[in-house]
Amino acid sequence: MGKQAEITAHGTLKVGSRVPERTLTAVTAPGAEPRAAVPVPDPDRLVHLQFRRFAGCPVCNLHLQSIVRRHDEITAAGIAEVVVFHSPAEELRGHIAHLPFPVIGDPDRRLYREFGVEATPKSLLRPQAWIPIVRSVIRGIPLVLRGKERLPARQPHGGRTGLPADFLIAPDGRITAAKLGTHVYDQWSVDELLSAAAAARSAEAHPAAVE
Repeated sequence: MGKQAEITAHGTLKVGSRVPERTLTAVTAPGAEPRAAVPVPDPDRLVHLQFRRFAGCPVCNLHLQSIVRRHDEITAAGIAEVVVFHSPAEELRGHIAHLPFPVIGDPDRRLYREFGVEATPKSLLRPQAWIPIVRSVIRGIPLVLRGKERLPARQPHGGRTGLPADFLIAPDGRITAAKLGTHVYDQWSVDELLSAAAAARSAEAHPAAVE
């Protein structure tokens, strides 16, 4: 986890940088109450800002279900989940009803550029990605047949070659840890997220111990 926390983004922001304050607008699922505006940074909590690919992305769904299963644990650790897709709101609405955290549409990739999150055809070609891709398809087919999930668009906005990324942002806006994925399923696990949050809290409580 230590080396991951030192990875720097190719954009303007990196570990140790301060994220300018902004308010993001979450996508609302059909028939749901509009979500409140999403502050980043959050004045009261750490923000786990995670970048995904396109709406309905099978490997994204596979990973997000691990977040959903442990969302209460993540919230209890003082972490607010914020998930960004490079899809427009109209593509995302049919895919987010089961998610208990805000989802942000960034079809112009402004946030992706700001945080240095990239896309490459190699995202699908690394052997480490193959098993998760197969698992995500096996998981997704029955759910689609039962109407629990929807297939992605045939030509999703922004393409299929995006890479995932994770950023942990402190209430003062400082990026305390980051991971830029090298393939489509290269992101923090929940355990890694909780470890990064614990390290951030420890550094905040004992600033003299931090180099």
